Amino acid sequence: MSTTSQDASDLPGEASGTSGAKDLAGQLGELARSLQAEQDFEATLATMVHAALDLVPGAGHASISVARARRTIECHAPSSPLPATVDRLQEEHREGPCLDAAYAEKVVRVPDFGDERRWPSFAPAALGAGARSMLCFQLYTSGEELGALNIYGTGPEVFTAESEEVGLLAATHAAVAFADAQRIQHLYEALATRDLIGQAKGVLMERYKITAQQAFLLLTTASSRTNLKLRDVAEQLTTTGTLPTTNR
Repeated sequence: MSTTSQDASDLPGEASGTSGAKDLAGQLGELARSLQAEQDFEATLATMVHAALDLVPGAGHASISVARARRTIECHAPSSPLPATVDRLQEEHREGPCLDAAYAEKVVRVPDFGDERRWPSFAPAALGAGARSMLCFQLYTSGEELGALNIYGTGPEVFTAESEEVGLLAATHAAVAFADAQRIQHLYEALATRDLIGQAKGVLMERYKITAQQAFLLLTTASSRTNLKLRDVAEQLTTTGTLPTTNR
């Protein structure tokens, strides 16, 4: 009696599912390595966006939004003009999926802007701008500043449960990289500010033959009297040669 054997690669279900999971794990691993290799803040965000476009089924456009106190929204690394337009509309109407994802929910799914009722002012405007569907993932919350990864569908009803699951995994990797990139950016900004203030002190020391402490006192006095940040006072002095006009 003969027996018929079947190759494991021909078996449906578990084998193909395992292969797909391995492919996704490999892609996410590659994303993590790419994010770790980036040193520039905007380059890190662009890597996140491109990865989301590659990984999430149905994705057509993507971006990262940074919202502050529900008043302003900054669009970073948009893959096309659409995300920047949608962020501007959310800021204008003070409502929308990115804001909800950033402030209230981990994931916000918009199957079809044509049937959307959660944002009566924003949704029709977004539809008119060309947005048909969206997935928004919360990246981080830090005080009044919050971030979201936004993925725009190629049409209505294109996102599935798999799209949401894969997007959430990608957003989890992106959130860690985003936090690291922000810390590095803040460090660079702090160093740049320190150098700028040092240059401004040097200008005053040379001009008035005073000590470093006296020069710093002049800068802080100008800052308090003009209600300008110390960095802005130092920048004006180093670029124009004059201190801001004091308001007594």
